[in-house]
Amino acid sequence: MSSALTDLFPHPIVQAPMAGGVSVPQLVGAVAEAGGLGFLAAGYKTADGMYQEIKQLRGLTGRPFGVNLFMPQPEYADPAAVEVYAHQLAGEASWYDTELGDPDSGRDDGYDAKLAVLLDNPVPVVSFHFGVPSPDVLDSLRRAGTFTLVTATTADEALAVQRAGADAVIVQGVEAGGHQGTHRDNPEADGAAVGLLSLVAQVRETVDLPLVAAGGLMRGSQIAAVLAAGASAAQLGTAFLATPESGAHAVHKQALTNPLFVRTELTRAFSGRPARGLVNRFLREHGPYAPAAYPEVHHLTSPLRKKAAASGDAQGMALWAGQGHRMARELPAGELVAVLVDEIAGARAALLDAGASS
Repeated sequence: MSSALTDLFPHPIVQAPMAGGVSVPQLVGAVAEAGGLGFLAAGYKTADGMYQEIKQLRGLTGRPFGVNLFMPQPEYADPAAVEVYAHQLAGEASWYDTELGDPDSGRDDGYDAKLAVLLDNPVPVVSFHFGVPSPDVLDSLRRAGTFTLVTATTADEALAVQRAGADAVIVQGVEAGGHQGTHRDNPEADGAAVGLLSLVAQVRETVDLPLVAAGGLMRGSQIAAVLAAGASAAQLGTAFLATPESGAHAVHKQALTNPLFVRTELTRAFSGRPARGLVNRFLREHGPYAPAAYPEVHHLTSPLRKKAAASGDAQGMALWAGQGHRMARELPAGELVAVLVDEIAGARAALLDAGASS
């Protein structure tokens, strides 16, 4: 099973699917051409928008790539709590001269329509975030020739992934930037997420699937560490966010290494689900009061985030970033893959030398 995954791409490097316009075809194609596995992010796009990006990507590379889908979300948000949060954000709407978004704009992210496209026009790899697809869905994709991965943030979630019949599991540690891919958003579990190396070890002892390790990885030496711990590959997001091919806003890219932004936090402020971002004014002021309400809060704050980005205001943007953000390198994506590969080789050689001399 591990070779079925790693045979798809020469180097054990996966570019994370970053929704919101970051994982554009140019980035995914550059990573694929360099020997990694690039991922398009279908989240927050229409089914046709996803299909058009797939067509564009296929014009850039003939190598394997992946597409990531968000699972539909159950209705468990408290409407009263969302309304209270909307009142709190009224000042932000006035400041940015815009209306708040409609919190009831949709919960399924066009899941069924996107699945239909991916079954009619199969891609090499599909991954899922925020839950586990049904065994029927995973089986249908397998019959179409598609390799499937599902994110897990605990060993129990990884076991659910295996039982559903996915081909591999993405093990996401607490260090990861952006949204935690928990299968169910439980506010009582806030602060209970596990670090990547510990999580890889726990999942390795729980399931037989190949693992892709994700969370704060920025250097080849870190990749070598998770490979030694039992992962088949490593998934990096923030490391690729700073590349010129990335579709991230220039302000977002600059903020990764800007000394004004010294740390990250998991917050519900922008979307209603725990997501790791650089601590800015919006996160500080609203994070403590944001309800567990995804995607309602995401829809609510969308116009605010767009206006902040349009005006270049980093203090009002969702600056998703992993804990290793200060180590970001502004290298072209293909060059970054090559540098990481060299660093992996160097770390492995150092371990062999240390073993030989002991």
